[in-house]
Amino acid sequence: MTVSQAIGLCPTLRLCEPDPVHYDNCFARLLAALNEISPVIESGELGLAYLGTDGLEGIFGPPEKVVKAIECVVRGTWCVRIGWGRGKFAAWVAASRAKPDEAIVVPPGGERKFLSTQPIAVLSLDPDTHRRLRQLGIRTLGALAALPEEAVTAQFGAVGRRLWRLAAGHIVEPVVGGVAPEPIVAALTFFTPVGERDLIERALDQLIARALKDPRRIGWRVQAVRLVAELESWGGDEDGGRGAACCAPTNRSWLVTVLLKDPTADGTRIAAPLRTRLEQAPPAGAVTRLVLELTAFAPGTTELQLFARDAVAAARAGQRRALENAAREILQRVKRSCLYHVIEVQPWSRLPERRYALIDFEP
Repeated sequence: MTVSQAIGLCPTLRLCEPDPVHYDNCFARLLAALNEISPVIESGELGLAYLGTDGLEGIFGPPEKVVKAIECVVRGTWCVRIGWGRGKFAAWVAASRAKPDEAIVVPPGGERKFLSTQPIAVLSLDPDTHRRLRQLGIRTLGALAALPEEAVTAQFGAVGRRLWRLAAGHIVEPVVGGVAPEPIVAALTFFTPVGERDLIERALDQLIARALKDPRRIGWRVQAVRLVAELESWGGDEDGGRGAACCAPTNRSWLVTVLLKDPTADGTRIAAPLRTRLEQAPPAGAVTRLVLELTAFAPGTTELQLFARDAVAAARAGQRRALENAAREILQRVKRSCLYHVIEVQPWSRLPERRYALIDFEP
């Protein structure tokens, strides 16, 4: 439905400007909350997260207790739908079938029975494959799994084999967690809101140059970039007659995330896709603050890595000397050790207090 059609059906419709930065921050807080349950987290699209629960039975108990623990950390702050199952596909289907603030648990071994009643729309299908399946009278995953695997493969190729194995519950994709590096952030606040694209692009060039000079970037090429623009707020206008009443939220924003096909440390190549986005979908208002984040990195050339190791080693040696001098001064003043060093004891343990130990730091 288009906006004009919606206004025709509801003359008092209120339209709100999107705030993608707010949505992204809320999702980041959700991932941080889930990290209290398990460190194995794989984020999908915005609002979708997979949580690895292998080994949690010894802490929380059966799957129902694990789901209860997840509900305790998210309920009251977010309205979520939770699904538990072996593999990401079964868990995602269960979550998509759940109602808001509801959880569905697929018991181990019951994946095929649960999936058999689900429509084929839960599969990632292109329009042509979806049409061909419906012409064959296949409406559910159970009907697809009832066909011989060889026949589906002969009709649809390798894609058909994967679809059949998903429908039959034979594919159990594990959750792949990862540690996201701390982003390199450069920000610029405008004294007066800026709406001209040329000025925004100049500010973008300055931010890229500033971020590339960060010592943490030495020896690494940039792979992913995130550009955030905070927009000037404006009050909503309400029309007394027919039409829509437009309401802008207090915080308005514009967000672009770019994954570079070829990682690079060249500012011009980093700026090119961002300039294209600015031209194709510019911010819907004057910009008050521009923030650039380098969020993912790839190793540089051998030469860059050698220079990086030398620079990092020198920086760490200087920090070590400064820390030792500060520790000696504290020891002379208070006559006792107040600094401790963290060492690994049992890093594989599920209990945090058993993983590390504290020992006195001796300069």
